[in-house]
Amino acid sequence: MTPAQTTRLLPQAYRPLFAHAGFKRLLPALAASDLGDGMSVVAVAWLAIEIAPPGRSGLLLGAALAAYALPGALGALLFGRLLRRLPAARLLAADSRIRAVLLGCVPLAWATGLLHPMLYVALLAGSSVLHAWGNSGRYSLVAQMLPPEQRLAANALLSSSVSASIVIGPALAGFLAAVVGPAWLIGLDALSFAVLAVQVGRVRAPGGEPEPETKSQWRTGSEAGAEAGANGQGGAVTGSDRPTAGLQLLRKQPELLGVLALTWFFNFLYGPAEVALPLHVTDDLHAGAGLLGLYWALFGAGAVLGGLAAGALRRFPLWPVTLGIVAGWGFALVPFGLGASAPVTLACFTLGGLIYGPFTALSYTLFQERTPAAWLTTVLAARSAALLTAGPVGTALGGPLIALMGPRGVLAASGIATVALAAVGAAVRIRSTRRPASRPVHGSGPCGDAARP
Repeated sequence: MTPAQTTRLLPQAYRPLFAHAGFKRLLPALAASDLGDGMSVVAVAWLAIEIAPPGRSGLLLGAALAAYALPGALGALLFGRLLRRLPAARLLAADSRIRAVLLGCVPLAWATGLLHPMLYVALLAGSSVLHAWGNSGRYSLVAQMLPPEQRLAANALLSSSVSASIVIGPALAGFLAAVVGPAWLIGLDALSFAVLAVQVGRVRAPGGEPEPETKSQWRTGSEAGAEAGANGQGGAVTGSDRPTAGLQLLRKQPELLGVLALTWFFNFLYGPAEVALPLHVTDDLHAGAGLLGLYWALFGAGAVLGGLAAGALRRFPLWPVTLGIVAGWGFALVPFGLGASAPVTLACFTLGGLIYGPFTALSYTLFQERTPAAWLTTVLAARSAALLTAGPVGTALGGPLIALMGPRGVLAASGIATVALAAVGAAVRIRSTRRPASRPVHGSGPCGDAARP
């Protein structure tokens, strides 16, 4: 079958993407790095347990998992002045090179007997310090490469790749770790990022790096006009060179700040459910790790299908769809608290993954469409930094809640609170649309005029 015949078999929304040479070259490398990270979810924890001193495996495990994720939030704040002006491709390549080098040191240190627990945590922390900037570079590069009408479908493919890695990566790691050991799996992850760095270097986004926008482009027409009348010109965004520039810029866009707040609380409320599910399997259902793995595998499969379906959602208003996703995931958790059987809750968890699947693509598309091009990497880095804190905070809250309510109660409470979050978001959205307000002076929404505030 020729490539042209294969392309014709794809849904209409995805065909232009595979006709785009740059995106078609970049997507497999991104998918490989996602798969590598999926394997590292298992490998990082497993290796920590292997090298931990006696009686300290829990401490090292927690430190290793935190080091593999949280420094990205710190890097987003500390390196804003240095990295904000870099092109998206260079940000993604820089993050990929750092991850390739530092993660690649893990198997080398292990093989030579030098992998001390402190060195292990330090290598993991260093590898993730540019994670927020690399993630922002990924989606900013896609926004530069593709026209607006193709971005939602592209974001759907990227988010589906992450979801697929959740299903395939841990299962593949469980098989390979028994053959080659967890340290070498981290080495494979490093190799995938080295390949990504090379491929990014071969991609050229059209148009180059845009000039920085003025403050008036981040405000409504009336605000810009008033400021221009007072000052005679629209000055540069104040504080744009400070590390917190992305958050300062977001404050000038209430809609984007609303999406960020919704996503933060959505991830926060998911945290307790992630802690409660394993205990629900063991304590309530009296089952083993196989059933827990089945829950996550079905969730991941549903998320992949849902993510791919996001490409067909351009015709619908963005905010109602986004709030519907939040509410739908909440409703999928409620049957856990009602004492439903395992087959029923497995079906609910699969449906929850299917509902959740488009959320990431829709969120990134809104940011791409509403943010001036010169500030996109800065704003997306601030978004990633903020969201990196949501899950850990929710997870930390899960332990005390389980002691108070039990696993079933926590799962149900997480679902009910998530539905309430969607209701609050809908009320705020309705109230904001009833106010007379000027329309943004740049760009159209990813779903057309119906998606505008």
